[in-house]
Amino acid sequence: MTNRISALLLAGANWHERLIACLGAVLGIGLTMVVCAGVPMAAADLPIIVAPLGASAVLVFAVPSSPLAQPWPVVGGNILSTLVGVTVFKLIPHPTIAAGVAVGCAILVMSLLRCLHPPGGAAALTAVIGSQGIHAAGYDFAFAPVGINSIALVTLAMMFHRATARSYPHQSAPASAPGLHAADIDAALEEMHESFDIAREDLEALLTRAEAHAAARVRGRRS
Repeated sequence: MTNRISALLLAGANWHERLIACLGAVLGIGLTMVVCAGVPMAAADLPIIVAPLGASAVLVFAVPSSPLAQPWPVVGGNILSTLVGVTVFKLIPHPTIAAGVAVGCAILVMSLLRCLHPPGGAAALTAVIGSQGIHAAGYDFAFAPVGINSIALVTLAMMFHRATARSYPHQSAPASAPGLHAADIDAALEEMHESFDIAREDLEALLTRAEAHAAARVRGRRS
């Protein structure tokens, strides 16, 4: 039952992969804090590491093949969203309005610059509702600690995934059989009016391989 639930949450999930993800998060967050501990901050009471990095670690180590977990989304999404949050905080004095506008604008900026990263929304929100030290740091907060945190986490993730024989940054696997055409995938996605957390190339390869397995299963029944 546990394996079935895990598979529903993450396709292809198993205990080995999940334990590797847990170990990666432990090392990634811990070492990021060690690396960033000696970095001078714009304000004395700024944190060594920001809370959105915890969510970034979930993506980078648990679903490293996700388009949302790639290096540019992690680094660019967190930094740009923080810059958006600081800007909104300076322009809109009402915190309730500023909080919503910051997150909404962060999503727009990340989408336009192809670096959509969910923790970026939290980074933008932190810039609005954070401490006096965060507000005093202004735009510097986007680079130290947010930017340095993000770069350190991505660098450590690359090293960790290489050591554990996993692909990061993710390289899409080629389709193993002729199967479906890319135009078929695009047409189906357009009809569904939904966004999916998987690259189109990976989806095409997955469906092509599934089609090949289905054909082999049918041939096995007939023989």
